[in-house]
Amino acid sequence: MGFFNDLSRRAVLAAALAWSGFSGATCLTAAPHFEAISIPGRLLEGNPLGDPSQRRVAVFTPKLPRFTSKLLTVYYLPGYGGSSEDFFGGNGEHFAAAFQNLADKGMPLRMVVVDCRNRWGGSQYLNSPAQGNYADYLLEEVIPFLEKYYGTPATPRDRIIAGHSSGGFGALRVAMMAPERFGAVVALSPDTDFEVTHKPLVEEHVIKSVTPKQLASYVAPPELMLKPGHNLIQIVLGLSAAYAPKGPNEPGEFHWLYDEKGNWQAEVWQNWLEEDTVVIARRNPHLFMPYHKIYLDGAEHDEFGAQKGAKVLRDLIKPYTRVEFFESPGGHADLIEDRLARGLEWVFERKLRTVGGR
Repeated sequence: MGFFNDLSRRAVLAAALAWSGFSGATCLTAAPHFEAISIPGRLLEGNPLGDPSQRRVAVFTPKLPRFTSKLLTVYYLPGYGGSSEDFFGGNGEHFAAAFQNLADKGMPLRMVVVDCRNRWGGSQYLNSPAQGNYADYLLEEVIPFLEKYYGTPATPRDRIIAGHSSGGFGALRVAMMAPERFGAVVALSPDTDFEVTHKPLVEEHVIKSVTPKQLASYVAPPELMLKPGHNLIQIVLGLSAAYAPKGPNEPGEFHWLYDEKGNWQAEVWQNWLEEDTVVIARRNPHLFMPYHKIYLDGAEHDEFGAQKGAKVLRDLIKPYTRVEFFESPGGHADLIEDRLARGLEWVFERKLRTVGGR
């Protein structure tokens, strides 16, 4: 049954006893830090947006009193606009402290933060002819590359995928695409139930008022493109590229939610809904195996209502897999490190921390 039973019985320490590393070892004297590892990006070469193919992942390995081998790995997907590059600074220090704290309490885990950012800010971690094959990049390149580097887990169930916001959506969707590749998902404020989380955004006047001429300038080749003047336009461009591509014969092109007269295009919205985890689960709630552990979280005062869809998703899949929902205090992006740590504690059946006093 993979790590779920073993680590809960033996306080996880059995995962941290043998030597590992690429050409050296992690020892007590090494300061905890995020290491930059370059991934060739073969599957992103020639992507239609002209985004870089070679990228870096950020890897945190906790400091432990013995040489360590094959630590169980949490693959973490940042929210929209985020990437591994953000974890080499102050943001990374907070996550490193949280994972070091878990290790100090007998739950050592390696954290890998990926870079799936594109021209618009985020790929939603999906394959799309309008942006590139980011799900394949993660599943078929990033994970195998790092497991060759650090060591392959005992079973595929020993992989954990996690994320926040768009990254929470990505963690769920990637695990849905390849359920046999993961044992657990930790999705914090995931984009779920697009009628709640996405539709209010795309109904804003600034989105309705984008003209065909402006749209053409935004999707032009990199050397000719104009950057949108409003952040929300850029976000919706990215979501459109992920959810509503025109197809492989028109690389880089996607359908816009409004026609040239500003009329809503219901058929394009339906394309978006085809990627919605709640819509997918309503059609087939058997998305995960009985052995999976799915931890869903949403903030009490989430600005996007992400907690609402997370609850709906929990109820849909609960009869068929192990799932937990936690409503954390605060807003969408508050207390993320503690929320992630709590989700991992639930996965490993450890005592759950309080988050913001809850």
